Amino acid sequence: MTSDEPRSVAVERDARGEPAGPAERTAVDCFRAGVEAALPRAVIERAVSVDGDTLRIADDGYDLAAYDRLVVVGGGKAADGVATALASVLGDRIDAGVVVVDGGGNPGGQDEQDEQDGQGGQDGQGGADPTGADARIDRVYGGHPVPTEGSVAGGTRVLDLVADAGAETLVIAVVTGGASALLAAPAAGVDLDALRTTTSALLDAGAEIHEINAVRKHLSRVKGGRLAAAAAPATVAGLAFSDVVDNDLGVIGSGPTAPDDTGFADALATLDRYDPSGDRVPGSVRDRLERGARGEVEGTPAAGSSVFERVRTRVLADGLTALDAAAAAAWERGYEPLVLSGRLRGEAADSGLTHAGVAEGIAASGTPLRPPAVVLSGGETTVTVTGDGEGGPNLACALAAGVEFASSESPLRDRECAFLAADTDGRDGSTAYAGAVVGPDTVGDRSAARDALDDDDALGFLEGTGALLSTGATGTNVDDFRVIVVAE
Repeated sequence: MTSDEPRSVAVERDARGEPAGPAERTAVDCFRAGVEAALPRAVIERAVSVDGDTLRIADDGYDLAAYDRLVVVGGGKAADGVATALASVLGDRIDAGVVVVDGGGNPGGQDEQDEQDGQGGQDGQGGADPTGADARIDRVYGGHPVPTEGSVAGGTRVLDLVADAGAETLVIAVVTGGASALLAAPAAGVDLDALRTTTSALLDAGAEIHEINAVRKHLSRVKGGRLAAAAAPATVAGLAFSDVVDNDLGVIGSGPTAPDDTGFADALATLDRYDPSGDRVPGSVRDRLERGARGEVEGTPAAGSSVFERVRTRVLADGLTALDAAAAAAWERGYEPLVLSGRLRGEAADSGLTHAGVAEGIAASGTPLRPPAVVLSGGETTVTVTGDGEGGPNLACALAAGVEFASSESPLRDRECAFLAADTDGRDGSTAYAGAVVGPDTVGDRSAARDALDDDDALGFLEGTGALLSTGATGTNVDDFRVIVVAE
């Protein structure tokens, strides 16, 4: 992104669908408001400022006169926009920088992604023509949800830049959702193919993000506090956009500036749980983790390590940033809003059933709210892949809810209502869609919809229904977003 980063997000429905009713329009408006509140420019304007020689980041202050060099490093889906917003605040005080940004996913495979990695503009700025302070922060294209050559190149460049940092250097480390894949620097004995295979295996098995990241941290030279260690003795100011349910700094982007409370044994336990036969994860990965568990490989720095003496990381945006903004948007439209939780997780289809049940309670008995009502939730659900179809967790969540909405016995069947599930980064799993919005008439054939869920083919079923939502890459990532709307 450049300094022309939009302050609004266009949310488009599948053009083949019928015009949305008021409940679906309200659901989309709430989603849009939530994403816009978490856009980098909006967040940085609220949280970062310079007054004379004092840099303010949330409640922290830094005396810029005490540093002879300021660099910006990091990665993630919001890193591009954060870098641009920081440049607008700090101007010529920025001396250099490298951030690894999303190259647009990898639906076509490794070869297609490699054609993008590291290309365009300033080391991959997508053809933009950056000027001034923004031009001093190089962009490198990486891949998501599995790393690519660009991820490795970017991670290596970040480490090279901070390796030159001294005690009078201020390092601003940008860590946003997606950094675990985008910011990669494989540890000795582990190559990119091993990282890709391991990541894919754990994602397909339905592992939770903290489990996946426990493995990633012990296969990396940048994760699990190792970026902070590489930058020492510099002062490190971490800026985090959280896409995890509890804002654990050790999990966001696999915690490059945070102490690591996991060990090699935890990483091995994850492999044992999700790859018990040992035939999906490369031997080089298990070998490194086993050697680490025996004390033959240095572990990640834990709390109390001296590498964190001059490190402070603040979460500037998270799922509640989006949910609170969406609640305000619902209130403005005459709906009573309720933020159910920002920490929901588990199987996506199960989450869809739960949200359908909440909607039914509103319609049938006015609990937990009397209509017109909006109920919001965030978090991160997963899909344990067993079929051959295509889709992401939000598509599965929405389709499962749509099946229940369509039941002839549901109190929602003849109501003006809607349910939306989408990813705030604009891409659900490996699909090109953010998610979907469903109503009582979205799912005609409930049996076929259930079959699609069993085959992990929510996208295949929802195509052409008018339910699919497209935003393109939003430039932020604060986890999944869900909204129930029940009109009066």
